[in-house]
This record gives sequence, C-alpha cells and structure tokens, in this order.
Amino acid sequence: MHSTVSPEWLGDPFSVLGPHDGVVRTLQPGALAVAAVDGEGREIARFLETGPGLFEAELDPHEPTSAYRLKVEWPGAVEILADPYRFGPVLGDLDLHLFNEGRHHQPAQRLGAVPMNHEGETGTAFSVWAPNARQVSVIGDFNGWSRLRHPMRLRHGAGIWEIFLPGVQPGALYKFAVLGADGALREKADPLARSTELPPATASVVAPADDHAWGDADWMAARADRQHAGAPITIYEVHAASWKQPWRDWPQAHSWDELSDQLLPYVAEMGFTHVELMPIMEHPFGGSWGYQPLSQFAPSARFGPPDGFARFVDRAHQAGIGVILDWVPAHFPEDAHGLARFDGTALYEHGDPKEGWHPDWKTLIYNLGRTEVRGFLIASAVYWLETFHVDGLRVDAVASMLYRDYSRPAGAWTPNRHGGRENLESVAFLKDLNRVVAERAPGAITIAEESTAWPGVSASVEAGGLGFDYKWNMGWMNDTLRYFERDPIHRGWHGGDLGFGLVYAFSERFVLPLSHDEVVHGKRSLINKMPGDRWRRFANLRAYLGFMWGHPGKKLLFMGGEFAQEREWSHDRQLDWELLKDPAHDGMRRLVGDLNRLYREQGALHHTDADPRGFQWVAENAGGDSVFAFLRRSFHGAAPLLVVCNLTPEVRRNYRLGAPHAGVWREILNTDAAVYGGGNIGAGDAVRSVPTPWNGWPCALDLTIPPLGVVFLRYEGPAVEPTA
Repeated sequence: MHSTVSPEWLGDPFSVLGPHDGVVRTLQPGALAVAAVDGEGREIARFLETGPGLFEAELDPHEPTSAYRLKVEWPGAVEILADPYRFGPVLGDLDLHLFNEGRHHQPAQRLGAVPMNHEGETGTAFSVWAPNARQVSVIGDFNGWSRLRHPMRLRHGAGIWEIFLPGVQPGALYKFAVLGADGALREKADPLARSTELPPATASVVAPADDHAWGDADWMAARADRQHAGAPITIYEVHAASWKQPWRDWPQAHSWDELSDQLLPYVAEMGFTHVELMPIMEHPFGGSWGYQPLSQFAPSARFGPPDGFARFVDRAHQAGIGVILDWVPAHFPEDAHGLARFDGTALYEHGDPKEGWHPDWKTLIYNLGRTEVRGFLIASAVYWLETFHVDGLRVDAVASMLYRDYSRPAGAWTPNRHGGRENLESVAFLKDLNRVVAERAPGAITIAEESTAWPGVSASVEAGGLGFDYKWNMGWMNDTLRYFERDPIHRGWHGGDLGFGLVYAFSERFVLPLSHDEVVHGKRSLINKMPGDRWRRFANLRAYLGFMWGHPGKKLLFMGGEFAQEREWSHDRQLDWELLKDPAHDGMRRLVGDLNRLYREQGALHHTDADPRGFQWVAENAGGDSVFAFLRRSFHGAAPLLVVCNLTPEVRRNYRLGAPHAGVWREILNTDAAVYGGGNIGAGDAVRSVPTPWNGWPCALDLTIPPLGVVFLRYEGPAVEPTA
C-alpha cells in the first residue's frame, strides 16, 4: 500500500488510484472528508486518509465499479462526482499510431480537450503529447488548479498522456502541469486547444464540438473555379483588430459578427474577390500582428468565441467573398506557457540554437524533422480548411524555412546531410503539406510568401516543385516600389525596374502584393512613398495601382492602401477613415473599386495571368520617355486590352503606338478621370487604329496619354463607317 503522495506513482496514477480489487483510492488534497455514494446519493463507504490527501475505502466487491461516486467535503463546499480513475482509456491505438507517424490529420477532434460521453458519463477527455515528461496533470478551474488532483495516464510508446474527467464541460479553463525530464515543473497551455482565454490571460478553454450549420454549399461547390490560375483574384489584406476598432476597451477588438456586419459589405462594395486575414491564431503579443502564434488551432479570443469565426466565413461565402488566412508554421515564441521545452526537452523546437533559434524574430524554429511536429502543423492547416471552410492559406516566412543559413553568418548554421544550405526537412514538410491540402480540401489554395529564386515554388510536387498554388512576387513589389518612389525626371534611366518583372512573370503563378510589410517601421504609407507635391503623389499612386491591375498576376492590397492612408499603419489604432471626406482620398477608393470590377469583367486581364501568350509589350520606355504599353489577351473569347502608362507629369499628345488590329479601341478606364481626382485628360471615348505598320506591328494608333496616368483600351473590332 502507498501511504504518501509519491512522484513515482504520480507518473502512473491509474496503478494506485481508482478501484483495485475492492479497494478504492482517491487523491483529494485539502479535502475534509471523502465518502462513496450510490446513484441516489446514499453513502455506501467512508474513506480513511492514509497519507497526505490520499484517501482509501473498501467497497462491496460484488457491486460494479460504476455504481459509486465520490462525495468530497471541502471547506464551505461539497462536491459529488464520478471517479476519473475508474474509466478506461479514450484514445485508440489507431489515434496513437497516426499521431506518432505525423499522419493524424484531425488531432484536435481526438486529442487536447474533447467533450464527450465516455462509458456512460458526460465530461471531457484530456490528452497531451509529452513523451519525456515524468508526470503530467490536468489543472483548471474545476480542480483548484492543483496538479495533485488529476494526474494523467501515460500511453507508453506514443508519449501521450490522457485522462477522462467526468463533469468537466465546455467553457472550463485548463492547462497541463508538466513535470519535465529536467525536473522543472511547467504549466503549459494545450497545443491543441480550440479555444483560449483572452490575452494576456493564458489558459486554454474547453471548446464545444464544431457544429456550425453551414449555408455555403454553393460557394464550396464552385470554389475551385473561383481560385484557379485563370480566375480573377483580388485580395484585400486585413489586420482584423485594427481595420476598425469598436468603442470599448482594448484588447477586446470587434467580434466576428461585428466584422461580418462591417468588413464584408465593404469588401464586396470594393469588388475584392477575397479577404486575407493576418494571423488570427491565438498569439500572446498583439505587437507581433499574429505572426508569433502559440495556439495553432484556436481563433484568437480577441474576437470572441470560435463559432463566431465560422459565422464570419459562412457569411463571407454567401456574399461571394473568399477567406484566406495567414498561417505560420516556421517558428513560435518562447512564452513560458507555450511550446518551448514543453516536456523539459526541446520537443517542438530544435535543441541546437544553430537550427532552433531565429535571430531576426527571437523565436524558436519548429523541428520539422520530427514526425509528430510535422503532423501537428499539417493538422493545423487541415483544421482551418475543413472545420472553418477557409479557402486558402498564405504560408508565412517560407524563405526562412527553405535555407539553413537564412539570416545567419558563416559558422552560425548547420549544413544539411549533403553539406548544403537547403533545409531538406522543410522542403519535405512543405511538399507534404500541399499534397495533404489538395487531397483533403479540394479547391482550397496555398500561397507562399517566398522572396528568393527557389525554383518551382508553384510547380506541382509530382513535377519536383513545392506544390503551392501561388507565390507572392516580392521581387516585383520591391522593383516597382523603387521605380515609383523616384522623381519622374529620373525614371527614364530606370525603366528596367518596371519591366524586369515581366522577364520572370510566368516562371511561377504569382500574386502581386502591396502588403502590410511595406507601410510600417519607417517605410511610409504608399501615398507618402510617392514623390512630388500633393497632386503628383495622388496621380503617381493612381498610376501605380493602374499599372499593377494591368500587369499579369493576382492582386493583393493591404487595407488603407485603397484610399491612400496617409499615416503608416499601426496595429494599435484603426485606419484613418475620416480621410474619405477628402475627394482625393475618396477618388482613390473609387479607382480601386473600379479596377477590381474591370479586372473581374475583362477576361484578358485574368485569364492569362500565368500564361505568357497573354502578354506582349507594345512600348517599353522607348528613348527613356517613361511610357509603357502592353497588350493583355485572353484565349477564351474575351476582347484584347491595350494598357498604356505615362509615368511622367507631362501630357503625351498624338503619341503613336503599334497595334495588332485596325479598328476601334474604346477607353474603359482612365486613372486620370475626374471622378478619381484626376485632370480628365485621356483618349476620349474611343480611338481608331489604322493599317499603318509601326514598330513591328501591322497597325498604329495615336493617343493622348494623361500625365502620371494609365489608360485601359478595349478592342471592339473593325470600325463601321456610317451609312448615308
């Protein structure tokens, strides 16, 4: 008989606690008395305290063990509950096997904290992976946060600790008290928690089953057609906590329902096809913007309960809007309640700082060579896509994952097994991720934030690529921003900055991003990057956006850019919506909305975003005049478009360009239109090209091109002469 609370048997509590050959033992530190009662509440045995907090009683061996409950008297309270140590394991061998192999794609529905009925009792099954721990207990508001009340059972071989606690319901707060291999006791949030406390509180929350009644069947059926390489995709990037802020105390931001009421109609009105949310997975530090998450399965409590996010996505789909999430599988913060040294060892991270420490972000790097960690992250991706019907994941910091020497000097990194700098484990993980996403979430997309020349990012895994659907074109962003930041008088010598992106525009399937990273940390807002006086700055930005929407590739614009936000973005304040009272800012907003509609309606602008046959230069900075013109073509019956850009402040009159066909070219958008705040200079309603060869083209047309302006012209066929 064990007469003391021993760390040895706390590591195997089911060998001592619960019913054993007619003797029942229970650990109730601080209890005044313990009795066994039957289903009617009648006392059937009194327990004796045989050691500190350890109580023991003999029961009738002929009675089933399910016939008793524990009646525990506390100072000022009495509790009656089923004995957790009379229940068998919850997890089956298949769950354990799949988890260890990294192939359990729904662990949050089986592990973590799962409300259920088990052996006739309602409660919550808790489980956690901590293979090197000496002992693990569930602690929470249901047991006074005492690690001695509910030590867990270790499923040997799998390294998973589990226990079923009858009576624990959704909404309960909990953590795991982990006595690590190093002898240190740590209180850890649940890595698989589906709900959390509002930061800065750090407990996990038992979440109810994910049972939202979805109303987006039409969207899901057509999703693949809406997101393929020939579809129009324009993305509005949003930091949900600062888009608009409610008049209540921070850190509570808008609820998901409030965002549904305000954000979704705005996105629809603006003509964006998708909204991309910066990471909403729970993160302890708001200043990380979500890019240092600790709960890979829990929507942040800043926006309310998880079911609110399901309603947000459902309403987005019913409004014709796709939802993309930023997702971070590269690294995680060191917070004590998080994943760092979870079981007293480097479990989720690498042990060697040369592999496990990120010098730029002061974070820990996931050990993707460990199957359980790789499976944990892939399961997170699957969870958002399956449970919340999310349409895509933009995978953050892919470049940092691909290279072992990323942001590291010589001697501060470890080569791969071949002596190279490529991170082979990350490459295998990304390929596996994209393969699983394609299998389990048909029509969903993955987008890589990848800034290097790694080949085949958006090529299929079967073809040797990483398997992403799209890649952010960071080079295009950097080159074009550099061009537009220059005074127009110098642009003639730097036309390559604008044209170089077309050299490789079709080597991947690209998204052209003007993202949050470009309007923070002293980089200035988009409008304040533009040179010149107020008129020139607004005209330049309108021209830049016009060029971007005419350029091959899907589009992404960070919130505020659509109305020329003047101040840099700050996560601590909302956008400066009052600027829309200014006609220049409101004109920019109207332009972006019209560009979105133009892009969706004109097949030539999106059908061949990833097809080199759909683009052809007509003029490329000839003689350093900063005029760029190009054709966009569709091979699906849509009319060709001619996009003409004058990136100087001088009007270009009677400017001759080559054309593929003689006939009428109608102006369908002009960034210098008065409605956008421009001077209303342009080609007019329509111009005619004539069969006069020019610069290698069979026809020519003469245009008036507005200063710092972009004109879109649609070919409408041969001119029809009026009859007498």
